[in-house]
Amino acid sequence: MKLGRERSWFRFNQRVLLTARRDDVPLLEKLRYLAIFAANADEFFSARVYRLFRASRERPRVPREYRTLLAEVQAYVREARELFGELRPRLEAAGLRLLEPQQLSATEARYFGAYLAEEVAPKTDLLDAAQVHDLSSGALYFAAGHRRLRYLLRQPEQRRFLPVPGRPGAFVRLGALVRARSDLFLPEPMPMYELRLTRIAQLEAARMDWEELPLALETRLDGAPSRLELEAGFPWRTALARSLELLEDEVFEQPPPLDLRALFELADLDLPGLRFPPLRPRRRRGFARDPFACLRGRDVTLYHPRDDFGQVVGFARAAARDPGVRRLRATLYRVGRENPILDALIEAADRGKEVEVLLEGRARFDELVNLYWRLHFEGHGVRVLDYPPGAKVHAKLFLVEADHGVYAHLGTGNYNPKNGRLYTDLSYFTARPQLTADVAAYFDALAAGRTPQLRTLASGAAARERLLAKIAEVARDRGEVIVKANHLTDARLLRALARAADRGARVRLLVRSTLTLLHPRFEAVSLVGRFLEHARLAAFRTAGGWEVWASSADWMERNFDRRLEVFFPVVDGEARRRLLRLLRAQLADDVNAFVLEADGSQRPRWAGNRDSQRGLL
Repeated sequence: MKLGRERSWFRFNQRVLLTARRDDVPLLEKLRYLAIFAANADEFFSARVYRLFRASRERPRVPREYRTLLAEVQAYVREARELFGELRPRLEAAGLRLLEPQQLSATEARYFGAYLAEEVAPKTDLLDAAQVHDLSSGALYFAAGHRRLRYLLRQPEQRRFLPVPGRPGAFVRLGALVRARSDLFLPEPMPMYELRLTRIAQLEAARMDWEELPLALETRLDGAPSRLELEAGFPWRTALARSLELLEDEVFEQPPPLDLRALFELADLDLPGLRFPPLRPRRRRGFARDPFACLRGRDVTLYHPRDDFGQVVGFARAAARDPGVRRLRATLYRVGRENPILDALIEAADRGKEVEVLLEGRARFDELVNLYWRLHFEGHGVRVLDYPPGAKVHAKLFLVEADHGVYAHLGTGNYNPKNGRLYTDLSYFTARPQLTADVAAYFDALAAGRTPQLRTLASGAAARERLLAKIAEVARDRGEVIVKANHLTDARLLRALARAADRGARVRLLVRSTLTLLHPRFEAVSLVGRFLEHARLAAFRTAGGWEVWASSADWMERNFDRRLEVFFPVVDGEARRRLLRLLRAQLADDVNAFVLEADGSQRPRWAGNRDSQRGLL
C-alpha cells in the first residue's frame, strides 16, 4: 500500500497522541506529549502540507487526498482537546491547579490586574478588524465585537500559565485574565474570542546567499493562510474563513486555550514524581580525559543520550585548547542560540587556529539563529564558507587537524547539546586515515565550490547508488537489511527494498515518522518513547558478514538530489556489533513500538517489558 507523505507524517503525530494516553506515562509527561502534538501540527500546517495546499489552490477542485487528510487531522485535534480536558482533574488531584479568574481571591485579582496593566497591556497591540489580513502566523489574538467584528487584540509573546503568588501549584492562564479585564485593553466592554492563524512558511532559498537571507526572512510570514484556529462559538467564523480564503476543513474550532504548546511550561515544572526520572548518562573516562590519545588507539562510538553528549562538547573544547591543533572545520545546521561547541570554535579562532565552518543559513525556522552565529563567527575571524549552489549542507562532520594526527567526528544529529539530551543519535569518532581523508576532501570541495568526490564515505546521488548496490547484494534468500530512519520516502530505494523482500530477503524497518510504501513482506515498526528517535542507520547482511552504515540523512529524494549529506561505514568491529544489538533490541521492543501494517493501519505493541529506550540508559 502507498501512503501520501503528508498523511504518513501526521500519523506519527497520532502515535504521539496515543502515547500521551498511556497509563504508565507520568502526568506532566502527558502534557509534554500534548505540547509536542501541538508543535507538530504547527509544523504540518506551515511547511509539511505545502504540496497539497498548493494543489488545492491551483486545481479547479480540491484534491480528494487533501480533503481526506484534513478530516483525519480534525479528528486527531479533537482527540487532543478531549485528552487535555480529561487530564485537568488529574492535575488538580496531583496538586497542580489551573484556576479561572473568578477563582482568585480579591487580593489575587487586584495583583493580576496590576500585572496586566504594568506588564501586558503596554505590549499588547490593538488592531482594527480591517487588518485581519495582517495577522502574524502562530500569534494568539482576541477578536472583539458585538454584532460585527470590531477589534483584533494581539497577545504578547510571554508565559501563558502564570503562577499565583502564595499558592504553590496554582496557575492562571494569561488569556483568561485578559478576557476578564478587557477594560484594560478595549475602548468599551464587548465579547472577546480567541483566534490563531497559521501561514505557509515556504522560504525559497535554494540559491540564496547570506546577504539576501535577512530580506527573505522579513517577508516569509507573508505566506498564504493555511489553518485558522477559533474558540468554540466564534460568531464570525464563516465571514473570517471566506475573507482569508480558507476551506471549511482548514478551520479548527475548539475550547481555549488554543495553543497547546504552552503546556511545555507546565511539563517543565520541577515536580519529580510527575515526570520521568532524571537521566544519568555514561561518560568514557579515557576519552573525556584525552580524546586524541584515545582515538590514536581505537575508534570511539557514543550513542546519545545513554552516552553523555557533553563528550562531544569536550572534544571541541580539547581541539580549541590543544596547542598542537592547527585547524578545525565543522558543518553546522540546527545549533540553537546558546551552544558551547560553537563557543569552542570561536575560542579556537581567538587562540590563532584556523577555523572554517559551513553554517547552513537555510535550515528551516533556524535561519535567524544561524544568521546570529554568522555575525559572531566573522567577528572572531572564523571563516564561514559560502553555500554550495543549489544544495543544502546537512552533513554532521567535525574535523581536527593537529601535529599529532587528524581526527574526525561523524554524527547523525545536530551539534546541539540540548537535542543531545533528548534525541537518540550516534557519534562516531575516528582517526582512521581512510575516513578522515574523505572528511577533509568533503570540506575541501565545499571551500572550492565543488561537489564532493569521496571514496569511503558517500554523498549526494552517489550515496543513493551505494545504497541501491547494497540492497541488491542482499536481495536473495537469507539476505537481510535493517533500515532505521526518521523518513523513508525515496521511491527508488523503496522499490529496491520491495524487490529484495520479494526475492526472499528479510527487510526490517524502524521508521519514526514517514513511510510511504507498506509492503506485505516488510517488517515495519515505529518507536515513540521518552526520547525522539533520530539516529539514521542501515545494516546489510552480505556474503562477507554484516555491514553497518550511518548517516545524517533520511532516505528521501531531496537528501540525495538537493542536499550534501554524508553516509559513512562503521568500520570498528565492536561498534558494528554494538549497533546491531541496538537495532535488534529496537525491532523487538514491545513497550514503545507501533507495528506499521501493510494495509496502512498502525497497531501499538506495548504489552511486554523489552524497552529498548530504557536499555539505552
